[in-house]
Amino acid sequence: MSHELGFTHFVAQVDTLGKGVLFILLLLSVVSWYLIFTKWLANLLEARRAERFLKAFWQHDSVEKLSVSLQQAKPDNAFASLATEGITALSNASRHGIQNLAAAGGMSEFMTRALRNGIDQETVRTENGLTILATAGSASPYIGLFGTVWAIYHALVQIGVSGQGTLDKVAGPVGEALIMTAIGLAVAIPAVFAYNAFNRRNRLWLVKLDAFAHDLFVMLTVGNASEEKAKPALRPELKSVGDAS
Repeated sequence: MSHELGFTHFVAQVDTLGKGVLFILLLLSVVSWYLIFTKWLANLLEARRAERFLKAFWQHDSVEKLSVSLQQAKPDNAFASLATEGITALSNASRHGIQNLAAAGGMSEFMTRALRNGIDQETVRTENGLTILATAGSASPYIGLFGTVWAIYHALVQIGVSGQGTLDKVAGPVGEALIMTAIGLAVAIPAVFAYNAFNRRNRLWLVKLDAFAHDLFVMLTVGNASEEKAKPALRPELKSVGDAS
């Protein structure tokens, strides 16, 4: 009867394999929405922290003050982590001397590798969860279609056994079976939109991080070298003052 048709009636009539398909689609939907919400919130908070960090970053007067500031606060965004990587590399170079870096290409190559490693780590981190969203977006329609085909097969078998092949007997079970396809699309569409949105955000985020890495490289290598050259120029003056006293 018509009042018995619907999703509840379909679930009650579906076999073990069909329930397994429904469970997979439900699981993909829950995981997708969890990733969508958590990644959206994490990206929003990190963008705000990065904006605050960059405003404070360019207000430092020297690399020494920047180093002290980074040591006092734990990095809470990708830009702060990259700056910490660069400062650490500069500190290691100053502590161990350029002689140990010559075989690896010198100070410039050493700093480049350190910053590139930081960008690579951030790239890997931003891609967390995207594989699941891509899988849900691409596989869910086919999983739902498989459930539809399986349900239609059983519905037609039951109709054949009963011997009642009229339209009113066929339309109900077939319509219920199409619920599987609808569920598959309902799981896939949000996952695809979220995957594309996160991909675009990650691409723009990494472009900004790469530009910051270039500025950081210039500041830590060229700027620091200029400061080091300026220091010996003061030594003769200090020496002459000492002699005069």
